[in-house]
Amino acid sequence: MDTQTIFLISLGSLLLAGLTISLVGQRTLFPRVTLLIGFGILVGPEGIGLIPDIVTRQFDIIAQIALLMVGFLIGGKLTKSAIEESSKAIIAISIGASLLTTLIVTLGLLVIGVPIPLAIILGCIAAATDATAVFDVINQSTPLTKFKSMLLSVVALDDAWALILFGLGMSIVFAITGNNDNGVLLHAIKDVGGGLMLGILLGVPAAFLTGRLKPGKPVMSEALGVVFLCGGLALYFNVSFLISAMVLGAVIANFAKHHEYPFHAIEGIEEQFMLIFFILAGATLSFDTVASLGIIGVSYIVLRVVGKFIGAYIGAKVGGVNQGAQQWTGPALLPQAGVAIGMGLVAANLLPEYGNLLLAAVITSTIFFEIIGPIMTFKAINKVNKPN
Repeated sequence: MDTQTIFLISLGSLLLAGLTISLVGQRTLFPRVTLLIGFGILVGPEGIGLIPDIVTRQFDIIAQIALLMVGFLIGGKLTKSAIEESSKAIIAISIGASLLTTLIVTLGLLVIGVPIPLAIILGCIAAATDATAVFDVINQSTPLTKFKSMLLSVVALDDAWALILFGLGMSIVFAITGNNDNGVLLHAIKDVGGGLMLGILLGVPAAFLTGRLKPGKPVMSEALGVVFLCGGLALYFNVSFLISAMVLGAVIANFAKHHEYPFHAIEGIEEQFMLIFFILAGATLSFDTVASLGIIGVSYIVLRVVGKFIGAYIGAKVGGVNQGAQQWTGPALLPQAGVAIGMGLVAANLLPEYGNLLLAAVITSTIFFEIIGPIMTFKAINKVNKPN
């Protein structure tokens, strides 16, 4: 068979398999994210090898599209009323879960003798949370509760804090190693600030224009057009496309006064990309690094869990949320993937002397947190079950 035929058959098979797994997830205690990733591992190169290379090579573009849609939909939850209702809690939890996790992981790694530069970098990477996995787990169960809404808002801020911390951390590392290059910090500021600016510049006109062709409802072409345009421009200007999409969604949700449901069109197609995304995420995971995990990788995993638990708990307590949310917000923020791997690759390129150790720790922990993390998010949501 030619490559086009193989690609289409494979894609169709993965969609049908993903749909079946989603139905299984609805009838079990497992989040579908973990089931889909597990299935991807089974049929991928690390398993029985049923997914052809022509499909796995498309993972990057599928991942970017899925992240754009998730970012846009998360942004849509950041309405003025939702933020005002729990703004103190959102800010306190996002800062606590990011900053304290970074400090705990960094200090813990230093105690066991990890070199200072490597400990700082891993500490900063530990702050990031996989927004895609958290969003999908939240979507798997209904109705939308106050805890879920707060969690989405925290996740929206989480990666922004992680990028800023990473930029600061790399600057400290450069100062320690005698390199005075502040390029990484400037890049982090540009990544976040540029993403904010792009989301606003696109969101304001989009908020006014969407829903005009078909009164009250944006058509699919409008919704996909503005999201894909946002993603393309973010990549072109080298700013965070996830933050850009979140800000875009938030601006439209708050300023599109002429229609009530600006996101239903994206919600109609986002499901298919998410199915493929998580299956391919599992298929592209490499277990070669697990054998070289060592004390650094194990310590990173344990310390990140401790950091998220303690940081989110303190933030939730300061934010004045109920006791259940105080206990379970940290576990809900455990998933970690794309942003963390991206930061790991950047750091490995800039500090090649730590590259192998760094990537081994990040990739191995990603396997752990993408399988176990959604289970903890799912459990947390079920434990804190207070509908609005």
